[in-house]
Amino acid sequence: FIKGLQWDDEVDGEANVSFGGAGYGSHQRPDLSNTSFLLDTLKSLGRGPDDPAIQKALVFVSRCQNLESKYNTTEFANKNPDGGFYYTPAAGGNSQAGTTDDGGLRSYGSMTYAGLKSMIYAGLDESDPRVEAATNWIRENYTLADNPGMGAAGLYYYYHTFAKALDAIGADQLRDADGVEHDWRRELTQKLADLQQQDGSWTNDTTRWLEGDGNLVTAYVLLALDHCRAPKSPAGR
Repeated sequence: FIKGLQWDDEVDGEANVSFGGAGYGSHQRPDLSNTSFLLDTLKSLGRGPDDPAIQKALVFVSRCQNLESKYNTTEFANKNPDGGFYYTPAAGGNSQAGTTDDGGLRSYGSMTYAGLKSMIYAGLDESDPRVEAATNWIRENYTLADNPGMGAAGLYYYYHTFAKALDAIGADQLRDADGVEHDWRRELTQKLADLQQQDGSWTNDTTRWLEGDGNLVTAYVLLALDHCRAPKSPAGR
């Protein structure tokens, strides 16, 4: 069922910019958010980087990055080459953060963390220029004050993807562009504690993408906190 949601053009194959992505159902335009969740699901089912569906997804994920390379030759690849990620290059392209003056798609926080995490799940590491560029964008834009490029919109989704991505790359500390080392697990845990409501829930005053719903937002927080637990030592595995 999960693989059936993936865009797999039998005529154009990888030449189709939608190839490998997933959207809201198999007949909708694919996007990085849904593709990221598809990869989460495959990983939770024990699928590894060598799974064909994961490698197909990597094709799409690479095309959502503002980085021109042999993996990304879309019309947007070189217009805003900052290494971050946006929502989708399909159906004319879209970034929730808007466009640049020359028609590029602006990178933003939640999709950049989702893109980085997806590449790690697909078997890439820091030696790959795609991972390096995404990590550099994160260093330049490290913050828990907002969803970079989006303000408060999608803030808790951002916290969720932030935690998943940094856990996936195995980073206990992250050095930002100013050389400051961040204990991201501690910082995120404290930030979420500060934002908790009296009844134990979390909500976002900026209600875009249903983040006014305490059930959804609290679920995002609990998932994020799960990634904030200290990794087990080898002896504890």
